[in-house]
Amino acid sequence: MKKATCRALVVSLLALSFQTGASAGMIGADKAAAQSDRATVLSVLSRAETASQLQSQGIDPQMARERVAAMTDQEVQTLAQDIHTAPAGAANGWIAAVVIIGLVWYFAFRK
Repeated sequence: MKKATCRALVVSLLALSFQTGASAGMIGADKAAAQSDRATVLSVLSRAETASQLQSQGIDPQMARERVAAMTDQEVQTLAQDIHTAPAGAANGWIAAVVIIGLVWYFAFRK
């Protein structure tokens, strides 16, 4: 009885392992990051101020979205990185002025 049960289990496990149906699986971190970066770029393109800037330069916002959809993951990642690191425009050059004044003071009074 034990032998028959073991044989039946082995056969059923082998038969079920060759099943070719749809299966859910985990995606890699690079795929998840690429989807996140693409969503970031598309969210920036969907803003009203971005759309008006694109239209003022003669670019259709829908065409820009289509071009982002056609980009590779690496290109989208580079663009998203540029978006994250771009200054927001609130500094007005104060940081650069402070650095320049500091360098002038350093070189003027060093020993």
